[in-house]
Amino acid sequence: MNVPVGLDPHLAFVRDDVEPRTPEGCQECLRTGSPWVHLRLCLTCGHVGCCDQSPGRHARRHAGLVGHPIIRSFEPGEDWRWCFVDEAPV
Repeated sequence: MNVPVGLDPHLAFVRDDVEPRTPEGCQECLRTGSPWVHLRLCLTCGHVGCCDQSPGRHARRHAGLVGHPIIRSFEPGEDWRWCFVDEAPV
């Protein structure tokens, strides 16, 4: 794969048509009744998971288990993205 200099090669995993699977909250926390702090959206499959400050850290766990490296904030008014592999914004 040829990626222009300065671009994260993991951006190849990002899909333009991603829809949140559980727009009402973290998929795993909703199932278990656990609280979350902030939400993150997987830009590969639409998994909604909780942030690293949440008890479950489900967004990071999802990225590690299924190999989907890039998320974006799923909080109102935020549009930043993060690559878990590189531990850096993209």
